[in-house]
Amino acid sequence: MKIQTILDQIDGGRMALPEFQRGYVWNREQVRALFDSLYHRHPVGGLLVWATESSAADHRGSGQLASGIVKLLLDGQQRITSLYGVDRGKAPQFFDGNQAAFTGLRFHLEDESFEFYQPVKMKDDPLWVDVSELMTKGMDGIGDYSARYFSSPENSSRIGKYMGRLSRLLGIKEIDLHIDEVTGEDISLDVIVDIFNRVNSRGTTLSKGDLALAKICVNWPEARNEMKARLETWREAGYEFTLDWLLRAINTVATGKARFDHLHDRGAEEIKDGLHRAAGAIDSALNMIGGRLGLDHKRVLFGRFAIPVMVRYLDRRGTALGEHERDKLLFWYVQAGMWGRFSGSVETMIDQDLAAIEEIEGGLDRLLDQLRNWRGSLWVEPDHFHVSTLGARFYPVLYMLTRMGEARDWGTGLVLKAEMLGKMSVLEVHHIFPRSRLYDRDYSRAEVNALSNFCFLTKTTNLSISNRLPEAYFPEIEAKHPGTLASQWIPTDPTLWYIDNYRDFLEARKTLLAEETNRRLAALLHGDGRWLQESAGGTAAPVSLVGEVLGGIADEEEKRELEALNEWVAAQGLPRGELAYDFADGKTGEQKAVFDLAWPDGLQPGLSQPVAVLLAEGAEVIALANDAGYRCFTAPASFRRHVEADLLSRAESG
Repeated sequence: MKIQTILDQIDGGRMALPEFQRGYVWNREQVRALFDSLYHRHPVGGLLVWATESSAADHRGSGQLASGIVKLLLDGQQRITSLYGVDRGKAPQFFDGNQAAFTGLRFHLEDESFEFYQPVKMKDDPLWVDVSELMTKGMDGIGDYSARYFSSPENSSRIGKYMGRLSRLLGIKEIDLHIDEVTGEDISLDVIVDIFNRVNSRGTTLSKGDLALAKICVNWPEARNEMKARLETWREAGYEFTLDWLLRAINTVATGKARFDHLHDRGAEEIKDGLHRAAGAIDSALNMIGGRLGLDHKRVLFGRFAIPVMVRYLDRRGTALGEHERDKLLFWYVQAGMWGRFSGSVETMIDQDLAAIEEIEGGLDRLLDQLRNWRGSLWVEPDHFHVSTLGARFYPVLYMLTRMGEARDWGTGLVLKAEMLGKMSVLEVHHIFPRSRLYDRDYSRAEVNALSNFCFLTKTTNLSISNRLPEAYFPEIEAKHPGTLASQWIPTDPTLWYIDNYRDFLEARKTLLAEETNRRLAALLHGDGRWLQESAGGTAAPVSLVGEVLGGIADEEEKRELEALNEWVAAQGLPRGELAYDFADGKTGEQKAVFDLAWPDGLQPGLSQPVAVLLAEGAEVIALANDAGYRCFTAPASFRRHVEADLLSRAESG
């Protein structure tokens, strides 16, 4: 079938995308290469479509399908979307992706090359032809070009050669693409999805979550949009979750299991009900975590895969939890987050925990016993605060201590409790001993950015302290607001406030932080201290050695730089990365490193390798990421060049 006919069928509602297809993921280099191949009449592969009745064809987008038999693309979405986008100068109705990938394509009449528009390079060169403009105007476009550029005598000698090349370019629409059809009344969606995965085995295969959502959308076509709307609501409230994560929560509510294949035989009404119940339970869990623990935004919300377990418990409990029951559940949540319960095999751990709470009576006790058997001691030791990054698991713990207790701002003397600040107020990290002063004294980066050198203050207070040393500003704070320093677990011995004794200060504060953490955790148990002991009748566990957590975000300035980079990526139509990505041992869950900004599934999920941006990190962190298969960038500029040159346009960096 000619390319022009295929594009016309899309406009006429006779060809579309099945609901289970992922969005558009091609980049400019792939679009450029496609048109280069078509121009030179090189083979670009055929299409595979599913021919089915339009009344039963659940398709992506808002466009109406024609009546009768329609064709749903199983293989060829990226090519056809690119062809449509360049030919029509706009995206098709089923489009979901980065439109910049196919807008602005130019063709050079002399070199016969394709590149994307670059103002400096192309604006005064008439040999660069706007491909979309030519395709839209057709033969009239060739005539317009001839009138514009070949009217002068010096250009007339080339008119024959260039007109031939314009005709060849326009002739791309007349190229025939072979189409294979899958048809038959007995073809089920399971068969279609299996075919899709097999033909895309080297391309965009469906993940387990994609497959589950595909099957859901057969009976409930609006499912994807409904779920995205829920995710947007939480995003506006300061949290950021993925579609797979929400689907996992729905799964635990609807089936009591973690694996997505348990959803395959569930009907539309059951899934709708599961989404409604899961969303309600998620809201309850977030309110508990934010209101009681103070973990009220995405940067401090750790243990995210513990939430689907909480959702199952809250849904089955069916009533508002009493204070003791609520706090015991939150005790489990904090412990699961601190020790990386779900950093390894997510499905296995969730299934184990779901089994523990399947019978509500005694479920929380079984859940905690299981956690302690997996982890060992749940007692926090000073060395657990021996980390040096905003992304370490004990960073949210420090924030939690600040928001749960009587920690006070050093400028105003006001208590920084969760209910006082509200969800939209985010505290800033303050280096107690200023970084510049510590670097001047040759302290290492890890020492300068030690977690025990952090506290949380309001922005105004943070700015007012500037880079003064504690020996200078601590006495002023204590005089103005007595007890305020101690409320943030500052050692009271004034000799530790001097920079010469910085390492001793860190050790003393680590002890105070560990004591406060255990006190707050014990308070959540309301006197039932069984799980903070080595055994049911034993004593507190001995100190456990903690391995060094490599890498991570050093300060608020670096975090803001990474956040700006992440927003830039999103503006290019690519997925946001994970800030302060928890890189852990897949078997033990032990945190090995924190990658500043990471895309574990690649910038084009399913098509590209994992990527990490690692700012001012040592060779050991970079080597660890490289060994794990990550492509690493050590500066925002080099990362942007990679995105622009390799993902958006091969030539844009020139």
